[in-house]
Amino acid sequence: MKLCAAAQYNNVYSMTKKSLLLCMATILMVTVFGQKQQDTSKVVADKIIGQIGSDIILKSELDGDLLQQRAAGNQNVADCELLKYQIIQKALAIQAKTVDSLPVDDDQIESEFQRRVNYFIQYYGSREKAEQVFGMTIDQFRQSTWQDMKNQILAGQEQAKITQNVTVSPEEVRAYFNAIPKDSLKYFESQYTASQIVMYPIPNNDVVNFIKGQLEDWKKQVESGKANFADLARIYSEDPSVKQNGGLMTINRIDDKGTLDPDFFNAVFRLREGQISPVIKTQFGYHIIQMVSRVGNTATIRHILKKPPVTQVEIDECIKRMDSLRGLLTDKKLDFAVAFNMYNEDKNAKYNAGAITGGYPNNPISPFTIDQLLDKDVEKVIGTLNPGEYSAPQIFTDPSTQRQAVRIIYLQTRTKPHRENLNDDYIEIQEQALMQKKQRVTEDWLTNHMQDFYIRLDPAYSHCTEIAKWVQNSNERVEHFSSTKIR
Repeated sequence: MKLCAAAQYNNVYSMTKKSLLLCMATILMVTVFGQKQQDTSKVVADKIIGQIGSDIILKSELDGDLLQQRAAGNQNVADCELLKYQIIQKALAIQAKTVDSLPVDDDQIESEFQRRVNYFIQYYGSREKAEQVFGMTIDQFRQSTWQDMKNQILAGQEQAKITQNVTVSPEEVRAYFNAIPKDSLKYFESQYTASQIVMYPIPNNDVVNFIKGQLEDWKKQVESGKANFADLARIYSEDPSVKQNGGLMTINRIDDKGTLDPDFFNAVFRLREGQISPVIKTQFGYHIIQMVSRVGNTATIRHILKKPPVTQVEIDECIKRMDSLRGLLTDKKLDFAVAFNMYNEDKNAKYNAGAITGGYPNNPISPFTIDQLLDKDVEKVIGTLNPGEYSAPQIFTDPSTQRQAVRIIYLQTRTKPHRENLNDDYIEIQEQALMQKKQRVTEDWLTNHMQDFYIRLDPAYSHCTEIAKWVQNSNERVEHFSSTKIR
């Protein structure tokens, strides 16, 4: 599993110069779920290996982190690095709570939880598969990770407070860049930004009415007891993700909002237990939905999906419509953003204005290089366009709906291949220089403040010299305070 890909969901900067730690906080959910699934005998045999304030660190926590890092390919990660990271995170959270009284409410934690859960649902392909990997329901996962996420948010807020006034001047950016060895400067291939407008061929009305009639007939058969919904779904449904289990799905009103087709989602939560919906139209096709059970915000349903087939005649009609739209765009009689809002039929692209991205769906990249495109058809078209140009209409299979569709692609920008330099890459270099300076400021803060915390370490980890130094400073501070009090 590519754990560090989750770094896009993390707001906490690294506490050390080790780039490894940049992704550590972001795998909290995976690490925690591994810890929570230990059996009782293992928990009893667990031991405390570190303490900061009233917060403890268990050996199982450190072992879990080590396993996760090695599973992610970081074979040489040291236990001292991970233990140091845990202590730093706890120190920052304690400072945020007890000294600076930084606010964190349940809405913030829930929002962060939703972002991370949605990532894992996308990564594994469905809510059910994610729950199988977690070994618990999403609600149980929320309970098991809630306090850890709260502390992580507090730690992030504390570091943001520590570094809030840190800036870099142009001279500092230049000095940072000049310190990079010339043979370490990145080489950038051409990078692109592009967008698309998608239309779906309109199926014949007779075909649509036939499919709707089929679904209505199956609904009547189930309601009269002549047929079983699950059996019909296994035979007739065109949703391959749940066909084999009789169309069974679990949907949560909170967790899944925004991740499912809105018409489908809204239809589910209008149903009573045992009720079957009328025929519902979505971007995928036509459905009937049966409410199996509902507990709180979680609904267990079955559904049958039928997709009206389209003929070449209907595809050609769609191409003609798209070609007319392309003419308006090319002649500058219509702006792309206006055209997108008026004509785009891909609901998944509603909130990103049709942006084409590289990388995987759960880790989109823009601008992108040609080799980052998974869709080879897009790759071929992009290579023929100049910035500001529109492609001819292109037939393709929409990966989200598995329906035939037609699109036009708009190439917005393309950079020239180049070696990293201040003229072309100033913003990125500036961000790197700022990150480095914030790391130094955070490290300075830690050097000056770790002695303020009560820190204990198991002797088995005395080889962790930096942590051992913190422990020594903590002991000296306690002894000094005690002797001053006696006098």
